[in-house]
Amino acid sequence: MFPTITDRKIRIAVVGCGRIAKNHFGSIEQHQQDLELVAVCDIDPTQSAPYAERFDVPAYLRMEDMLQRHQPDLVALCTPSGLHPDQAVLAAKYGVHVITEKPMATRWSDGVRMVKACDEAGVRLFVVKQNRRNTTLQLLKRATEERRFGKIHMVHLNVFWTRPQSYYDQGNGWRGTWEFDGGAFMNQASHYVDLLDWLIGPVDKVQAMTSTTRDIEVEDTGVLNVRWRNGALGSMAVTMLTYPKNLEGSITILGDKGTVRIGGVAVNDIQLWQFDEPRDYDAHIQSANYETTSVYGFGHPLYYNNIVEVMRGHAEPETDGREGLKSLELLIAAYLSARDGKTISLPLEF
Repeated sequence: MFPTITDRKIRIAVVGCGRIAKNHFGSIEQHQQDLELVAVCDIDPTQSAPYAERFDVPAYLRMEDMLQRHQPDLVALCTPSGLHPDQAVLAAKYGVHVITEKPMATRWSDGVRMVKACDEAGVRLFVVKQNRRNTTLQLLKRATEERRFGKIHMVHLNVFWTRPQSYYDQGNGWRGTWEFDGGAFMNQASHYVDLLDWLIGPVDKVQAMTSTTRDIEVEDTGVLNVRWRNGALGSMAVTMLTYPKNLEGSITILGDKGTVRIGGVAVNDIQLWQFDEPRDYDAHIQSANYETTSVYGFGHPLYYNNIVEVMRGHAEPETDGREGLKSLELLIAAYLSARDGKTISLPLEF
């Protein structure tokens, strides 16, 4: 049984003050009636200083010093992905609940280690999948849960974005590495890989091929073929080489009773919504669409709402550690397939 906090604000600290951290700080601000930021941490003081000044909280270079001195209830890990496992285990050691950005880890064994450590310490492990909260995808999830597609025949996803060499060159050398970052599938397209299981169901087999053009260790382009246990077939095309800017993040689902395509730069535009039987919420399709220049969407505050509700004892986590492992398993399977030129069956066995 996990402890709940009902009589005070939930004390939270943020570790890693780089690119994605602003979404977390913004979410904390929006939930300031329930959340109290108590400290920030980054190995680069120039990154943490603006947030420390803005929120009038201390900044730390070492996460363990911060945990010892402030004893937060929650810690948000906005650090390079390869650091998440050790940091989650450290937080669990101090009895602190963990929010980790995607992907939760770059190795399957590390993801399992995170879940086990948090289980043994009796703390929550939240894995951020904020795109699930996008209004367009919420409608699509409802349609799949209501089996409006009938038998799903084909699913296809595109992630056609751009990341120039300058993007990989920033961040003290961790971007574009196997150890700390992962490639286009694991990092940039991680939320789209998550949709394969969340929307369609358990995956049976995957086949992948990848290529690298930028001066990095990992892939910047890849294709993935998928067979689901329900018999559906699908594919995914991902590249970070689109000229001259981000072009498309889309999903298309074809069933014997329905066809849907959600496109835009980040699945923010329902372009086709056709089913043999109408529902009342079909009238909300146009209002669900939204403009965005950010591939992150606007789901972080909504994700934090679930975290608050869980910590208050009013809800269950939308994406906990075990849910996070589902997309990590798919990612590792894709990389194994690309490396060995084989079809990989799920679940993975180690």
